[in-house]
Amino acid sequence: MLRFAVDSGKLCMRFPISREYNAYCNQLIRCSSSVGANYRAACRGKSDRDFINKLKIVEEEADESMYFLEILKEMSDTHHEEIDRLHKEADELLSITIASINTVRKRLNSK
Repeated sequence: MLRFAVDSGKLCMRFPISREYNAYCNQLIRCSSSVGANYRAACRGKSDRDFINKLKIVEEEADESMYFLEILKEMSDTHHEEIDRLHKEADELLSITIASINTVRKRLNSK
């Protein structure tokens, strides 16, 4: 997750400086770094419910990262390969997060 955030930041460094790119890149940097930060917080959760709540934030931030990558791809004529790679990585992180949430929910429901 750290690598996803760093790679997203490096991608943003390659876009021209403009009001539009800056706005979307700032959003991507914020949400991509939040994925890993909130996952770390989830791992320190006080209970299964706390863990799930924090993972729901990870889920939202990964999905939001995908959204801003899609916007940047539509706006730009370059960097599509890197954007696609990061989009796929965000989708994989999203899938893992959802599977983890579902696993813990099942465990809670079986108690």
